[in-house]
Amino acid sequence: MLGVMRWSSAFIPTLRDAPADAEAASHKLLVRGGFIRQLHSGHYSLLPLGLRVHDKVAQIVREEMDAIGGQEFLLPAMHPASLWKQSGRWDLMGEEMFRLQDRSGVELALGMTHEEIFSSIATVLNSYKELPQIWYQIQTKFRDEPRPKSGLLRVREFAMKDSYSFDLEDVGLDRAFQAHHDAYVKIFKRLSLNAMPVQASSGSMGGSASIEFMVPSPAGEDDVLRCVSCGYKANVERGTSELAVIVDETGPEEPERIATPGVRTIAALEEIDGGAVAENQIKTMVMVMDDEVTLALLRGDHQLNLQKLQDYSGAVDIRPAEPAEVVTKLGASPGSLGAVGVKSLKVIADFALDGRTNMMTGANEDDWHLGGVSVHRDIQVDGWADLREVQAGEPCVECGETLEIVRCIEAGHIFKLGRKYADAMGISVLDAEGRSQVPTMGSYGIGIGRAVAAVAENHHDDAGLIWPVSVAPYQILVTVLDIDDEACMDVASQLEVSLREAGIDVLVDDRKARPGVKFADAELIGIPYRVTVGARGLAKGEVEFTPRSTGETTMIDRHALLERVLEALVVTL
Repeated sequence: MLGVMRWSSAFIPTLRDAPADAEAASHKLLVRGGFIRQLHSGHYSLLPLGLRVHDKVAQIVREEMDAIGGQEFLLPAMHPASLWKQSGRWDLMGEEMFRLQDRSGVELALGMTHEEIFSSIATVLNSYKELPQIWYQIQTKFRDEPRPKSGLLRVREFAMKDSYSFDLEDVGLDRAFQAHHDAYVKIFKRLSLNAMPVQASSGSMGGSASIEFMVPSPAGEDDVLRCVSCGYKANVERGTSELAVIVDETGPEEPERIATPGVRTIAALEEIDGGAVAENQIKTMVMVMDDEVTLALLRGDHQLNLQKLQDYSGAVDIRPAEPAEVVTKLGASPGSLGAVGVKSLKVIADFALDGRTNMMTGANEDDWHLGGVSVHRDIQVDGWADLREVQAGEPCVECGETLEIVRCIEAGHIFKLGRKYADAMGISVLDAEGRSQVPTMGSYGIGIGRAVAAVAENHHDDAGLIWPVSVAPYQILVTVLDIDDEACMDVASQLEVSLREAGIDVLVDDRKARPGVKFADAELIGIPYRVTVGARGLAKGEVEFTPRSTGETTMIDRHALLERVLEALVVTL
């Protein structure tokens, strides 16, 4: 990627103002700095500066994958539906999958991920002697996001590094998973990203375990539980906490009907005579899961985590029931609902309700509730699960200290898939005894464009971007204050040559523009170091040296500049 470029001939379309719809800092600055341009919703063009950053991120990822024995592939972005049907995920992916047909009517899809395709290649493996394998690619993925936003953070078309491990035994999968974990730690360190490994939901990928690498940022879309004491970290979709034990009073021998005219909320039920505090109420959520109406029960002061319910149930499609569906199934409107005596619907209850007595819930009759409800006695629970959303301030499940919630960007995700895909796709090898065995798999992803955006989110100020040296489009910006000054241009050219010969990417700002314009643009695009060549400094044999991160300018003998630059780059790389 080493190169030299003159700004006067480069395509760097900087803008004074950010797009009106841009909220995330990375979105604003990447557009204003001339790195990206939106084609249409969720689809962005990488302009020359943006592509240089993107390629440098990809190269770091590639180097660390090669270091753990990864072999690089490049697979098609368009997939036959038959492979996705074979794995059982054609319907599971729902509306996020871009689907089409060729002229012969064959069903196709634009790849969201490549488990099926890599698995189809792995069917040529015959013997345990060919294992383990780690295969990876950096390829375009497509996901029909319902609400693309925040520039490169949530898009419909993006480059992703996805890798896959194949091992004969689970202990091999454990090694591959740890190798990827360690590689990801190195990748994010080289990207200057403080990425936290956290426990996570496997979602539609399935498998026995997964870890997300989360970068704290207000522009993120994920919430991470973090213990301030012991370091416990988990996505809220997976996280738990230690709840205080509630000792209930002995209730009546059977539920009691209580008139509650106009009472439709947990809060309202707390206020009436004969009501109950929220922690002594049962909240009944009516959900439609794969077209089956199901009741999800929680404590009145708890909130349902939809992903937890989906992970427990295995449902593909899940949504709250419509009011008409609720009335049809339970005979009452929301606000008067309960599970007492319900036998025709599946009931899933949160662990916090286990063993609770003398509770209050809806009577499935408008304007009526039931008091004195004992969960085990009065409700037919079909399954118990962790369904609730953990809140900040609750005690850590491991040490009892306070949990906090941190908004994050998901920068990477690694999965232990097990034998789900290998079995479905017909992968088998002979072991040392000649017996046919199904290998176990892992899947590991990093979004390249999202990583670019995450770096931008974490490395900027009010004036613009501040790229780490490792991914900066150019490492050095040589700014010529007066291009009509022959001595200035000669020195700039000499510096350009010496820096390039030393292996440094250089951009020379040789535009006929005011110094203020050049300095403002330099801060906006965020090249790590600026060397300013001006007649006044040259009269003393000096040039200005300014790190973008500090903005502090020092005068340096122009003949000593190369040594100073190399010193700075060694420190920051």
